[in-house]
Amino acid sequence: MGDFRAIADELAADIASGRLRPGDRLPPLRRYARRRGIAGSTAARVYRELTRRGLTVGEVGRGTFVRTALPAAEPALAEPGEARIDLELNFPVLPGQPAALAAGLQHLLRADALTHALRPAGAAGTAPARHAAATHLARAGWTPDPGQLLFAGNGRQAIAAAVAALVPAGERLGVEALTYPVVKGIAARLGVTLVPLAMDEHGLVPGAIDDAPPLRAVYLQPALHNPLGITMPDERRERIAATLRRHDLFAIEDAIYGFLRHDLRPFADLAPERTVVADSLSKRLAPGLTVGFLVAPAGRTQEFAAALRSGAWTAPGFALDAATRWMADGTAAAIEADKRRDAAARRQLAAAHLAPYTVRSDPHAYHLWWELPDPWRADTFVAAAARRGIAVTPAGAFTIGRGHAPNAVRLALASPPLDALADALGVLTALAHGTPEDAGAE
Repeated sequence: MGDFRAIADELAADIASGRLRPGDRLPPLRRYARRRGIAGSTAARVYRELTRRGLTVGEVGRGTFVRTALPAAEPALAEPGEARIDLELNFPVLPGQPAALAAGLQHLLRADALTHALRPAGAAGTAPARHAAATHLARAGWTPDPGQLLFAGNGRQAIAAAVAALVPAGERLGVEALTYPVVKGIAARLGVTLVPLAMDEHGLVPGAIDDAPPLRAVYLQPALHNPLGITMPDERRERIAATLRRHDLFAIEDAIYGFLRHDLRPFADLAPERTVVADSLSKRLAPGLTVGFLVAPAGRTQEFAAALRSGAWTAPGFALDAATRWMADGTAAAIEADKRRDAAARRQLAAAHLAPYTVRSDPHAYHLWWELPDPWRADTFVAAAARRGIAVTPAGAFTIGRGHAPNAVRLALASPPLDALADALGVLTALAHGTPEDAGAE
């Protein structure tokens, strides 16, 4: 019978030698257990071990397959790709935007202004920065208290500080079952255990919080969820707020894409006493010079400021000074309004190409979730797209752990020019219309 690792080694050797080829489906667990004369629980451990090693990938309702390619050494979505057309990362920078931002930097050419900007800013920034940010982040009747605003180097650092402040090492953070991949890396570095929470077509299911083991906080994306692109309706938000109060839990609201729905009030407006908001200028303006925002609940500002300082996550003075100018003089607001129009146009273009397929997304989002048609699998589709110079992201990058993932891909629409985006969508829909054999993706 043997140890499950030894059996996994045999299958790994079959994969390495080519006896099991990329894309091959492994037998169902019960059939494999009978064939090897082992217990079903042992067979399950063998399959989990292969997945842990990155040799196989599981897809809900379809089975376990040999991976088309080895997993990347770095986490997915960590760095810009080298593909000719990047539909993996969202870097929305519009024509004319650099010139508009450059005008706001003219004051920093003076020696006295630059001297001030080169000093450390601290977690609380400056009074002008707090007031400019509070006005800029306001939407749908909600305006954060400037006294509760803190600044990070970027949105990722704001999220990391929120997790560090709310969830001690060894404790649990609830996250949506499909979530922003960077949160997985943050949790691993902080020693925090992620607990996947069930979702439906409206987002996080409130009952999943009730059913979870004891949590210290919940990370959620109520608006333009990444990767699904969906926006949580008010009734669902209210139920989640009530559930958090019942369990005495805090929420970390990722509002990075919220500026694309300026009409939508944030979750923090429903539960301000137990919500910390993380936002940034990365998507709003540009990823190369950004500032992160953290809006702490009343009376909790100092502990979040301490988390920012201890992680060395505070904003640089130069970036904060530039951002304050852009927010105060209306430059940032004008660019964001242009991006709302741009995102809607790109989403409409994608909808026209993908009309025959099952797609999830908010009409205002810069990304969408595409449920692939049979006989395609996400791993194989990503490889076929890459051979045509197009980078897309498989569902597995967004799942918690290395278990089963939906048979879907996320398309990020913001980075390429519109004509290149249209070309890429045409190539991808032609691929989906055929088969992996037609595309040479065995």
